[in-house]
Amino acid sequence: MAAVTSPETSPQPRVYFQTPAGTAEEPETPVRKQGRVTVKYDRKELRKRLNLEEWIIDQLTDLYDCEEEAIPELEIDVDELLDMPSDVERAARVKDLLVDCFKPTEDFISELLDKIRGMQKLSTPQKK
Repeated sequence: MAAVTSPETSPQPRVYFQTPAGTAEEPETPVRKQGRVTVKYDRKELRKRLNLEEWIIDQLTDLYDCEEEAIPELEIDVDELLDMPSDVERAARVKDLLVDCFKPTEDFISELLDKIRGMQKLSTPQKK
C-alpha cells in the first residue's frame, strides 16, 4: 500500500510503500560477523605481521635491485625464526636464505631481528 504526503508537509510529494501485514522482508544488507581469522588471532598481531611482511618485500627489492616479481624465490618464515632459540641462529638462517644477494645484508638482518623481537608466533589454532 502506498501513502502520498500532502503538499503542506513537504515541497515535493513523496511516496512511501508499506509492507502488507504477515510478510517479513529480508534485510537489504546482511549483518557482518567478525571474520574467523580475527577471532582466532589477535587483530593487532596480524597487523604487525602484515606490516613486517610488506617491509621485508620492500627491503628485498632494494637488496636485489629489482621489482617484487623478480626477487629470487626465497621464503623468510617468521614463525620458523621465532622458534629458534637465539638471534645468532636466526641471523645465520636469514644469511643462508640471502646467499644469492651481492649487496651487504647485515643491516637488513639486524633490523629484521629487531622487528620480530617480541612478536608472537601465529600457530594454527586447534579445532575444538
